[in-house]
Amino acid sequence: MNVFKLDDLAAGVRAGNIRALAKAITLVESRNLDHSRAATTLLDELLPDTGNSIRIGISGVPGVGKSTFIETFGRHLTAQGHRLAVLAVDPSSRISGGSILGDKTRMEDLARDPNAFIRPSPAGETLGGVARKTRETMLVCEAAGYDVIIVETVGVGQSEITVASMVDFFLLLQLPGAGDELQGIKKGVMEIADAIVINKAEGDNRPKADLARRQYLNALHILQPRSPDWQVPVLLCSALKGEGIGEVWQTIDGFRATMKKNGHFEKRRSTQSLDWMWSLLMDDLKDLFLRDPRVENLLPTIREAVAQGITTPGAASRRLLEAFKRH
Repeated sequence: MNVFKLDDLAAGVRAGNIRALAKAITLVESRNLDHSRAATTLLDELLPDTGNSIRIGISGVPGVGKSTFIETFGRHLTAQGHRLAVLAVDPSSRISGGSILGDKTRMEDLARDPNAFIRPSPAGETLGGVARKTRETMLVCEAAGYDVIIVETVGVGQSEITVASMVDFFLLLQLPGAGDELQGIKKGVMEIADAIVINKAEGDNRPKADLARRQYLNALHILQPRSPDWQVPVLLCSALKGEGIGEVWQTIDGFRATMKKNGHFEKRRSTQSLDWMWSLLMDDLKDLFLRDPRVENLLPTIREAVAQGITTPGAASRRLLEAFKRH
């Protein structure tokens, strides 16, 4: 793709043209080396127009009603004049087919909303690969004028930590009736949450939700807060009935105001960008290393020697590095 066409594409993205946005994201997601170079040029061109959104990560246990929550929350935002992009980090999509494609069908009203954009993650990639594309897609969406970005984690385990490392606010959705859920929730996920929201807190579930809220608050007091200026709240909502959704948004908006006032908002983004640079550098160096003809030729023999116990992993690593350095 030549520079002239990239300029046209960048102009289309800035104008909020959906076709240009989709084409730009497809370019970012491509594994073709020429496309990757073009995507880098495009992102450099769009960079001055990025960073003007609030980036929200959302995770939750199976059955928590995440799709319903995102749709109801999204419609609340667009009704207030916001423009919303929903992205996914799904490292399990090769096996499961990914949930966000189903979510897009279930989020029918939000998918039809002209102020909302829903994009599934690239299928069948590693978590690192998906995260890389999601970060870059987020920048393209910001350049297109979307001022609220939701990054949904539909995988498990490490994906929550990965999503938290690319957003401003991490929201953890939970079910009423803490009990087993509180026992089963990973401490690491609790530590990265900026708010816990108990969904389905309606009807007969309300007393259980109130109890769960007290139990989560007690658990949070034991943990070290991410910021001394922010006490992680536990909120109740019913996405199905649209109750408590406004309070969730007020909490996120309040968090942004607090973090900007104390300088932590920009500091977190700056730290994330630097961490991301090193992560990309490590990925690119590994790719460069493995594509080297000398390493490619030697690797099968070395791998077999390590597997058979003929050589140590340390000695094997040094041999491969020595082969790589002989240029």
